[in-house]
Amino acid sequence: MTIHLNIGIVGAGIGGLTAAIALRAQGHTVVVYEQAKQFMRVGADINLTPNAVRALDGLGTDVAKGIRASGARPTFRISRDWDTGLETSRLPMGNTAEQRYGAPQLTIHRADVLAVMAAAVPSECVQFSKRLTDLSQDARGVKLDFEDGHEALHDVVLGGDGIHSKVRSALFGAEQPRFTGVVSFRAVVPTEKVRQVPEIEAFTKWWGPNPQSQIVTFPLNLGRDTFIFATTGQDSWHEESWTSPGDVNELRSFYRDYHPDARALLEACDSVLKSALYERDPLPQWSVGGVSLLGDACHPMLPFMAQGAGMAIEDGVVVARCLASVEERADIGPALARYALTRQARTAEIQLGSRGNQWMKTQGNADGVYGYDAWSVPLGG
Repeated sequence: MTIHLNIGIVGAGIGGLTAAIALRAQGHTVVVYEQAKQFMRVGADINLTPNAVRALDGLGTDVAKGIRASGARPTFRISRDWDTGLETSRLPMGNTAEQRYGAPQLTIHRADVLAVMAAAVPSECVQFSKRLTDLSQDARGVKLDFEDGHEALHDVVLGGDGIHSKVRSALFGAEQPRFTGVVSFRAVVPTEKVRQVPEIEAFTKWWGPNPQSQIVTFPLNLGRDTFIFATTGQDSWHEESWTSPGDVNELRSFYRDYHPDARALLEACDSVLKSALYERDPLPQWSVGGVSLLGDACHPMLPFMAQGAGMAIEDGVVVARCLASVEERADIGPALARYALTRQARTAEIQLGSRGNQWMKTQGNADGVYGYDAWSVPLGG
């Protein structure tokens, strides 16, 4: 018979909330610690591919209905050549993806996903303004120390606190993420302004003359808006923040030789955000004792396969499944090791694939990514 665990989750992002919902459904006590003062509408628009949506569906009807209520459903995943506009690959999505993979692709703002998931976690289970300063383990469990003087003791701690993870640093030492030499531009425009662009309702990637240059578009807000994401090479990043206001004229200048349809997307932009893209190498170890990592804390990746959120969601489901087998405290470490073993090969492959930025440039099969089912994958590798 499994025991009920007292679990602390550091970070109320998509991965942390996925784990919280799945673990609470098993009867565990869960507290999520978030350094922000409240849930805020920050972050970017994200692509939830079928593997991610199917994992979220397993969290319950309210979550499944909630993300569909505001998510757009791209009709196809299309690759186009940057200057000729010729198609190099086309993958049916929409109803075809739902029939093939058991769930659709949804494009949605990160804040809308978090709002749906936060509604599935009782407010007393989330503590805000909790900035982790230290972590230690002994026979009693895992002790968390916070900047405000608060202390907490848990049987298990999961670090879902992002690429700058304090949990990761506490386990394995401080290590700075690497600037990739790539910056991104993000904008949202009313779809009516770009209606003349062919198949604007699809997820489309314009592949540039080098792996650093591309433009990606997809529908948002049930198709009322269009999200534009463009990347280009840059030698260094000197801003204090990873994201700052960008210059639309600079944006357009980088893609002045692109196909007219691609340039029309950028001409529709009134404002843009510019961000630096950072990454880490795959982490060989995720867990120590009763502590483990998930999401960007252990496998931050470039956005070129659109799997960052999906991998965090899958992590949250799989770690909950592994902890469901714990019958006594001595089982916690092996359960977390089983979770890491289940996930590491997949996340490393996608990390490195995203870095290489060649996935689906030409016609191929997406089943290996989209067909993954976090609720049924064999545990333990």
